[in-house]
Amino acid sequence: MTEETPHKIERVLGIFAHPDDAEFFCGATLARWAAEGADVHLLLATSGDKGSADPEMTSERLIEIREEEARKAAEVLGAKGVLFLRHPDGELAPSIELRRQLVRQIRLQKPDTVVTSDPTAFWYGTGYINHPDHRAIGDATLAAVFPTARDRLNFIEHERDEGLEPHKVARLYIAIPADQTVTVDVTDHIDRKLEALKEHKSQFEATEENLERIKKRSLDPTAPEDMPRYVEHFRVMSLA
Repeated sequence: MTEETPHKIERVLGIFAHPDDAEFFCGATLARWAAEGADVHLLLATSGDKGSADPEMTSERLIEIREEEARKAAEVLGAKGVLFLRHPDGELAPSIELRRQLVRQIRLQKPDTVVTSDPTAFWYGTGYINHPDHRAIGDATLAAVFPTARDRLNFIEHERDEGLEPHKVARLYIAIPADQTVTVDVTDHIDRKLEALKEHKSQFEATEENLERIKKRSLDPTAPEDMPRYVEHFRVMSLA
């Protein structure tokens, strides 16, 4: 696994399934890029309308809660905004219609860097089955980035009706991948990730124990004990 590559990141589009995915998967990296001057935007396929065990909760109310949490968390990270596609939570599929929506946003926002989930990760270790929505949005995003957004005749109505030109994404960052290729040092931004996670009150109990557990996951085991280093891992595809 290599250290992060030296390319300059200026416009980032993070494409994820649920309102808290960006923060959990790569929040410190997004915060670092924003702090370094990149325009960071988030595109969320669902609004997390199934994520509650409260018998009094409704999906309609939960959408309002989780979208507001996502906006506040994005602000903490330094992101410029969040767009919700509002597909039903738990039912996401890498359909042509979802790909069309993603391609439209890529052509509209013209990111040099897209970040998403790993569509190949069915589980992590022996205690966590990866959410099917995570795999679905990763699958749809990879197809949207290459070759669909690049090739003019794909979804030609984007150009014909809206004047959106094809766009070639320079690099794709796949977060918490099964096969890691790049490490990003987020030591100076790990606390920003934790602050953003605190905004997801409906999903995350921000106890000291839970925050320390999240932070420990990013601890670089190769760093000296007296100089802790925090990292996030990616598989990076260079497409330029």
